[in-house]
Amino acid sequence: MSTSATSTTSTPTAPATAPAAPADITPIFVRLKLSLLRNGLKGSSTRKAAYFGALAFALVIAFFAMLGLVVLRGNAHAGSVVVLLAAITALCWTFVPLFFATGDETLDPTRLVMLPLRPRPLVRAMLAASLVGIGPLFTLCLAVGSVIAVARGAAGVVAAVLAVPLLLVGCVTLARAVATANVRLLTSRKGRDLALLSGLLIAIGAQAANFAAQRLFQTGGLERLEPAGEIVRWLPPATALGMVDSASEGSYGIAAAQLLITVAALGLLLWFWERSLTKLMVTPDGSTIAAAKEKKKPANDATGRGRSLLPDDRTGAAAQRVLRYMVRDPKTKSAWVSALALGLIIPVVNAVQGAGSVYLACFASGMLGMQMYNQFGQDTSAFWMVAQTISSTRDAYVELRARALALALVTVPFTVVVATVTAGLLGNWAGLPGALGLALALLGSMLGTGALASAHLPYSIPTDGAFKSVAPGQGALAWAALLGGLLSSALVSSPLIALAVYFSATDQQSLTWILLPLGLAWGALATWAGMRLAAPAVVRRLPEILVAVSKG
Repeated sequence: MSTSATSTTSTPTAPATAPAAPADITPIFVRLKLSLLRNGLKGSSTRKAAYFGALAFALVIAFFAMLGLVVLRGNAHAGSVVVLLAAITALCWTFVPLFFATGDETLDPTRLVMLPLRPRPLVRAMLAASLVGIGPLFTLCLAVGSVIAVARGAAGVVAAVLAVPLLLVGCVTLARAVATANVRLLTSRKGRDLALLSGLLIAIGAQAANFAAQRLFQTGGLERLEPAGEIVRWLPPATALGMVDSASEGSYGIAAAQLLITVAALGLLLWFWERSLTKLMVTPDGSTIAAAKEKKKPANDATGRGRSLLPDDRTGAAAQRVLRYMVRDPKTKSAWVSALALGLIIPVVNAVQGAGSVYLACFASGMLGMQMYNQFGQDTSAFWMVAQTISSTRDAYVELRARALALALVTVPFTVVVATVTAGLLGNWAGLPGALGLALALLGSMLGTGALASAHLPYSIPTDGAFKSVAPGQGALAWAALLGGLLSSALVSSPLIALAVYFSATDQQSLTWILLPLGLAWGALATWAGMRLAAPAVVRRLPEILVAVSKG
């Protein structure tokens, strides 16, 4: 009886516990972003100086922008100015991260698709991480300056408090939503072709903005901005600043409508971002499907003709390698197309309008000369094969000389053509020799300083994205190399620049032909000197260069 009772007695079970609530991943992503920034600055004083230099530069620009907006306070057309500024800022946030991404790994959704994360918390976390950086800080300064310019009265102040975060979050959300929706395209072969087209679009857009600014300053008065401002103030996220202007003028109904449009647009962007992220996480990547193999060209077409124009030695081989990168590598091709487009468009279009100068040909040589910077980073991790052949200062000098030769084969004829076309359109044939000499001197200076920048400030160009041009933590280093090189090139060319200014100021145009032989000699000397100074640094810093260019 007791046995039966014992066997039928059920043992007590532990009470069921509720599943633990999922941890909030937003602080984790913010700490990850801060850790990436902090770790990117470790072990390199040059990188620290470059990052804090870029931060200081951005803050200085933001300070003067805010100062200009504060001075604009009380102007009758301040509302139109700030809404147009907000629209331009949003446009930059939309496209610039695609074309000139700095490699922020916390914002790359393709690296998170295999993790057990839900889209909505992931959107919140990525949005919070996106608000950390120099770009958001600069945008915040512009937003604060804009609301100071237009906010008046208690209603205006309340609207301003709402407008600043709405504008900042709206710009960042717009950028990330567009990037997430196009991430598969940007990392595919089609995206690389799109990078080539983007260079042309940016070149044309920059010149259009330049002409618009010139027309505004020529006609004088901000009243010409009113028609565009009346339209843009109803387009989010510029509606946030339009709300402040409307509330300050007592148009509370219009301000409420603009607030509603801003919030609704932000909600739609967040929904679109979450939907794109969900699709990215559950849809297989079609770009992994093997493409049809292209027909190979005969060996003679690939090597024979190219070698016939170059010396049959290491210089010729290295120069041909660089020339092939220009044609075959999507990122190198995009950079060259952008430089060629800008170098031709700006001098020629200004000449057509009759407002240009033959000396604008220097812009072409400047744009192309920038391609000399970060020569080793353009090879990415394949540079280690080149590094195996560099064991002496002579080897480094020959390698740099070959790379400069490859660039000169393109840049020198292009500069001559641009200068000639510009002089012909302006009818200023007498100024052609001087402008061409100064352009060639600037080009030679940039080739020399570019070699020095490549040796002392190398950085990696990632290979996993068509629009990632700098590895994480190296964005400020890239800007420091480029801006420092431009300033040093101008300094090296300053004697010829001063001579050209002297001839122009004293009305001695008949003597400007002297600048042509002087420019040729000066450019060649600057290139040679830069190679000679950079070659020992390349040998001495070769391990550091290998580490720097292999981070992508």
